[in-house]
Amino acid sequence: MLNINMLLMSAWVTGLLGLIIGLAVAVPVTFFVIQKINKNKAEKDKASAKSLLEEAKNEAKNLKKEAVLEAKEEAFRLTSECDQELKARRAEMQKAENRISQREEFLDKKEELIEKKNEQIEKIKEDLADKENELKKSQEEQNQITEKMTKELERIAKLTKDEAKKELISKYEEDAKKDAAVLVRNIENQAKDEAYKKAKEIVTLAIQKTAVDHTSEVTVSTVALPNDEVKGRIIGREGRNIRALESATGVDLIIDDTPEAVVLSSFDPVRREIARISLEKLILDGRIHPARIEEMVDKVTKDIENTIKEEGEAAVFDAGIHGMHPELIKLLGRLKYRTSYGQNVLKHSLEVCYLAGLLAAEVGANVQIAKRGGLLHDIGKAIDHETEGTHVTIGVDLATKYKESKEVIHCIAAHHGNVEFESLEAILVQTADAISSSRPGARRETLEAYIKRLTQLEEIANNFKGVDTSYAIQAGREIRIIVKPNEVSDEQALFMAKDIAQKIEKEMEYPGQIKVNVIRETRNVDYAK
Repeated sequence: MLNINMLLMSAWVTGLLGLIIGLAVAVPVTFFVIQKINKNKAEKDKASAKSLLEEAKNEAKNLKKEAVLEAKEEAFRLTSECDQELKARRAEMQKAENRISQREEFLDKKEELIEKKNEQIEKIKEDLADKENELKKSQEEQNQITEKMTKELERIAKLTKDEAKKELISKYEEDAKKDAAVLVRNIENQAKDEAYKKAKEIVTLAIQKTAVDHTSEVTVSTVALPNDEVKGRIIGREGRNIRALESATGVDLIIDDTPEAVVLSSFDPVRREIARISLEKLILDGRIHPARIEEMVDKVTKDIENTIKEEGEAAVFDAGIHGMHPELIKLLGRLKYRTSYGQNVLKHSLEVCYLAGLLAAEVGANVQIAKRGGLLHDIGKAIDHETEGTHVTIGVDLATKYKESKEVIHCIAAHHGNVEFESLEAILVQTADAISSSRPGARRETLEAYIKRLTQLEEIANNFKGVDTSYAIQAGREIRIIVKPNEVSDEQALFMAKDIAQKIEKEMEYPGQIKVNVIRETRNVDYAK
């Protein structure tokens, strides 16, 4: 047993020694082999790098050669282009030199011609100087002869030169005035005949095509009552009802001894209309107290606002005008409740619109501008009691604010002659305004204003020299002036009529036109005994 273990131990030791010896021999051999392999690989890498370097050098040489060739070709191309450009510039310079040389030759020739002309001018100057001296001598001789003749004529006529000149001038001046007056009268008569026929035809046609109703309105409205007992109910206990109505409407109520009637007074026609309708509805309803009054006034105010809008829209529709600002349409509707000398302004504006459009169509003007200007010419009257300034100024401001055209604004500004006319349409609007306002029955004025206008007419006429008497007739539409025949000639009477008419135009305001009739009459009276 012991021997077996020893044999096994000896075999294990022998195996271990063999393994150690094998490892000792294998390790150096393996290191050597690895070193050999690395050496061979390094040599191969070195040879490969060398071959790559050679290839790179060859490629660089080839690229260099190609770049040199391209540079040479580019240099050759640029050189050829420069040569061509130089040739072209040389050709242009040659042409310019040729032109300059031709210009110099032309200038030389021209200079020679100028020198020749200067020589001719000098000769002409010398000839003129000689002739001028001769003329001076002859003029002096003529002056001496004229002086002698003048002295002889003064001696014969017993008049000096200045006296004779004045007498001759005065004679010619008088004859010229007579001839001018006759010529002016003939031209005026001829122009009046032709213009009257044409104007009569156009205006008559326009008036025939236009027909509007006329209503007379004033600044007061009357409300009819079923009986006088209603007056007490309107006044109310301690006047509370009448105060409530006046406070709500801004209108004065006049309750007097007039049987079965109450008068409403206000300069604002819209408020007056609201008060009238409210009072009529309160009387029909029978309930008259402050709360009911305020409720009724509010309701009627809304109704009137709707009515104003509808009236404005109807006016614009009837006139055939489109594209007007809504605020201008409302202002047009307010004109339904506005009057001027008793004439309803909305109806007057529509009438002017129609007339201006018809006149424009007859004379070839712009019909739309004329109609638009005619409809809006009095738009300032819608708020003239609320805003400072004339209705013309207010109307221009409103039309400008709401983007109306310059032509329409000019029609509004010029319809009373405040500015010079710049368009035919503006003249037609003024003409239509005069036709509408001056037709019989269209307007009425107060007795005081009427008498004042007649008095002013006669005063203007009487201030002229040579006027004997003057009479304003035809409701102030004509003034007849009788002149003194021994102080005013027929020619002077013609010019006097023009001067009086111009002064009336400058100093007075009046509807339509005023005829100035100057009468010169000579009477010779004798008695048979």
